[in-house]
Amino acid sequence: MTRTFGHMVVEATAAVPSITATEAYRRQHEDPHLLIVDVRDSTDARGGGMIPGAINVPYGNLIFAADNEVPEAWRDPRLQDRARPIITHCVLGPVGAIAAKTLQDMGFTNVHYMEGGIEVWKAADLPIDQVSGV
Repeated sequence: MTRTFGHMVVEATAAVPSITATEAYRRQHEDPHLLIVDVRDSTDARGGGMIPGAINVPYGNLIFAADNEVPEAWRDPRLQDRARPIITHCVLGPVGAIAAKTLQDMGFTNVHYMEGGIEVWKAADLPIDQVSGV
């Protein structure tokens, strides 16, 4: 059977727990080790602003940035601790869910995705950093 984007979203949302924007904000302020990963491409992150303290690792780069077996220059050191609490997000949620599932498949044990993505974060009037370069 062909796997479509829709199938991948259904699979990811069934496998990875979601978190609300307000809960992500609360956890971010309670746990300094928590990492919020914005998986939008860099242009979207610059144009739409970012969650303060989040890192931008576009979904297309995530699979090697979080891999500890690829050349060190390809890795993101912030994504090497498989036990680190991580929340992924995109614009509306589906790609963030797929990204979280990818991390889970790679052995990360404490991953959530933010339901509704950054749009829900903004709608909740939570802080946004305007970014000139990512």
